[in-house]
Amino acid sequence: QVQLVESGGGLVQAGGSLRLSCAASGSISSINRANRMGWHRQAPGKQRELVATITSAYITYTDSVKGRFTISRDNAKNTVYLQMNSLKPEDTGVYYCAADPVMYSRGWSYWGQGTQVTVSS
Repeated sequence: QVQLVESGGGLVQAGGSLRLSCAASGSISSINRANRMGWHRQAPGKQRELVATITSAYITYTDSVKGRFTISRDNAKNTVYLQMNSLKPEDTGVYYCAADPVMYSRGWSYWGQGTQVTVSS
């Protein structure tokens, strides 16, 4: 089992920046199963959407955050980050970290508890 703990959310004005962190813990074999990690977000009244994904082979972003958000991973710290710049009010929502052992898949096996991001206009 992999445990994921997010941090770094908060309140920021439009145009500002935040960096989210997601620390993975568990047995070594469990952490090694986090081959694919990603950030999702859920705005009030909307469905959860995938924002960014990172593996050793590729990185992807949803169109609305391209050029503004950067996902990265520090394997030594078992941590994945989401650097969010030029934030907009529509970026507001709960941001969830997720992980899965399968590199090429759409499912996610492990989820964090979420961290709130609020962007004021």
